[in-house]
Order: sequence, then structure tokens, then C-alpha cells
Amino acid sequence: MVTIRLARSGAKKRPFYHLIVTESRNPRDGRFIERLGFYNPVAAGQEVPLKLDLERIDHWLERGARPSETAAGLIRKARKAAGAAEA
Repeated sequence: MVTIRLARSGAKKRPFYHLIVTESRNPRDGRFIERLGFYNPVAAGQEVPLKLDLERIDHWLERGARPSETAAGLIRKARKAAGAAEA
């Protein structure tokens, strides 16, 4: 099954996550199909904490990809921010 989930990168004590599409059997930081954006939980100052390609996320969701709980929360957060930016 194809899933949308986070892959960790970054330094020790400075996490940085990529939102990826991957086969569910692949390891967390292993092979992936496509990178959809990133999440930086320790963003400070002018750094961007969350950036996602919502069009590509919709593309994968239409084809049956299932987001993890954390990924689903970040997608909701990004949609909310995109809606506020349009208004």
C-alpha cells in the first residue's frame, strides 16, 4: 500500500522532516516515490516551518495513498494556511 508519511533528516537535536510518498513496507528513511514538501519543527526567525505541494498531495490521495496521522495533521494545517492566504 502507498502511504504519505514523514522521513526524518537533519542533525542531532535539530530534526527536519520531508513529507514523502512511499510504499508502506519501505523503511522510514528509505526509498521513496516522490517528495511532497517539508516540515521544520524548530524553525526560528525567517525560516519556513511548513511547505507542502497540495496539488501533488491531492493527486496521490485520489490514487489511494493513505496519509499517516502526523502527515494528515500537517496537510490539514497547510490547507488551513492556504485558505487563509487566499481570503
